[in-house]
Order: sequence, then C-alpha cells, then structure tokens
Amino acid sequence: MTAPGPGLRPFSIKAKLGTLVVVSVFITTGLLMVALRTRTELRFITVFSVIATLLITQFVAHGLTAPLDEMRAVARSISHGDYTRRVSGADRRDELGDLAQTINLMADDLEAVDRHRKELVANVSHELRTPIAALRAVLENVVDGVSSADPETMRTALKQTERLGRLVETLLDLSRLDNGVVTLKAGRFEVWPYLSGVLKEANLAAGRRRLSSGSGNSTRKDVHLHLDVSPPELTAHADAERLHQVVANLIDNAVKHSPPHGRVTVLARRGAQPESLDLEVLDEGPGIPESERHRVFERFNRGEVTSPHGPGSDGGTGLGLAIARWAVDLHGGRIGVAESARGCRIRVTLPGTHQPRG
Repeated sequence: MTAPGPGLRPFSIKAKLGTLVVVSVFITTGLLMVALRTRTELRFITVFSVIATLLITQFVAHGLTAPLDEMRAVARSISHGDYTRRVSGADRRDELGDLAQTINLMADDLEAVDRHRKELVANVSHELRTPIAALRAVLENVVDGVSSADPETMRTALKQTERLGRLVETLLDLSRLDNGVVTLKAGRFEVWPYLSGVLKEANLAAGRRRLSSGSGNSTRKDVHLHLDVSPPELTAHADAERLHQVVANLIDNAVKHSPPHGRVTVLARRGAQPESLDLEVLDEGPGIPESERHRVFERFNRGEVTSPHGPGSDGGTGLGLAIARWAVDLHGGRIGVAESARGCRIRVTLPGTHQPRG
C-alpha cells in the first residue's frame, strides 16, 4: 500500500477533528444569533450549544475509538498466538484504515511464519525418522546376531549416517540463511574446469550410493551428465562455494526427475555484464507444470508428481532448490524455470562483478 502524502486528506482524522471544531463554532454562533433576535436568555442558548456540541463530539469520538478498541482486541489475540483474527474497517480512507491494513498484513505474515514453522518441524521429523529407523534396524540386527558386522552391513549403516549428515548440513545452511550470517567470498574463476569438477563430484556421489531398505535414497547411475561451456575460456566472478551449492542441487534435482538413461545438460554462457554468467540445467523428465513453477523454490516443496521419476530416484527433502535460490539471491542474481520443449530447464543469471545483494 502506498503511504499517503504529507498533505491533509479529505477523510483523515485531522480533517474530521477540524470539521468538528468548525461545526461546533457554527452551532454556537447560530444559536447566539437566534438568541439576539428572539431575546432568549443566554443561559438557555449556552445549554443548548453545549448539548449539541457534546452530541456531535460523542458521535465523532465513537467513530474514532471503536476501531481502536477492536485493534487492541485483535493485537491481544495475536500476542497470545491466535493469528486468525483480522481487523475490520481496512477500507476506511483515514489513518485508522491504514493502521487496520498494517495490522492485518502483520497478522498474515505471522500466520504464514507460524504455518511454515509447523511444516518445518513436521517435515524435518519425517526426514530424520526414515534414516534413523533404517540405521537402528541395521544396528539392532548386528547386536542381536541376526546379521554380522560385515563390510556390506556397515556400508548400509554408513549410507544412512551420510544421509543424516546431508540433511543436518542442509538445515544448517537454512539456519545461516535465516540469520543472515553468510557472506560472499567472490572471486574470478575459469568456468569449464570449475563445472567439470562439480559434475565429476556428482558422478562420484551417485556411484557411492546404494539402494538400502527403507532409506528412500538410491543410485541413478544410468543418467548421463553433459557439460557445454562456450567459449571454453569463459571466466566468471562469483563465490565458488555458494555457486557449487546451486549447481550441485540443480543437478541432483534434474537427475532425480530424469527418465531411465536420460541426459542432464549443464550449459554456461557469458552474461551481459563483465564477468557475469548465465547457467542452465536441462533434463529430459516430465517437466514442471506452469501452475507449479512459482512454488518450485519453496522449502519442502516436492511438486505434485506422484509416480517415481526414474529407477532409483527418491523424492528428496524439498530443500535443494530453496538453497539454490538463496545462494543466487545472495549474489544478487536471478533463478527461475525457463520455457523448454522437453523436460525442465532451470536458468540462473549471476551479475558478475556487480555489487551482490546485501
């Protein structure tokens, strides 16, 4: 909502109080003229004038104080954790209407924060429960003698521990995001060898994963990763660690949604500004419906695809793309879903040597 200008608005409280004073003066003056013409005693005119002024003042005062009483009651409810109540009269064209709109917006924000907090607790609990249950089952089998502590069993336990570690690390990143304690350490780097290293790590990570009972995490070694950098000597200016989070999460998301023996392509091109970079990650999966594109980068959003995205894929935590957006925003760049004839295309634009977002 646009803030009102410094001038006097026709329906503002100042205007209403000014009108009250003018009307009271006119009533008193009118009654005094009547008294002079009809020779009525001044004490009766004074009494009539006071009564009329009090009635008008009471009417105006009620119109000003009644909304304040309602606002106080709503504010008290909000302070007690009830974010469902709203203040009526937000359509008033005075300062009380502005205040009502501000309180309602505050209540909307607090209600959204409270809802996200509850969703965060529920989703984190769910994500932690699965690997913990699987790890506990493996260890209980070893302790009870059902299975021996052979390398294969210990590798299964290790995979669950690694999954827990990844989830905790992701949550720590989100905590740093919310607290604003992460700073950029931007520098110039060569794009081809940098992205080659990221893709190599992604291949190694896929090779280390194995299907585990109840883990919800499995291998996708059938997906081919392809890198396309033009020109080959392309350089950019960014925080390498944060950019690694962006590319790794986008690749991981693309691999999970790829069909059997699909192809994931990472493209890098020179941006419009010096040392800027345009990145794209394309897959051959089912794509993202246009109605869902605005929710892709929300936390814990896994989309509405109910069928498996490919052999060995899992739903993930729904945090990867949220972290990618955060890292891009930290650079002052842009990330979004671009139009694609097939699959999904995520486009990232980094501003290069321009001042990052504070």
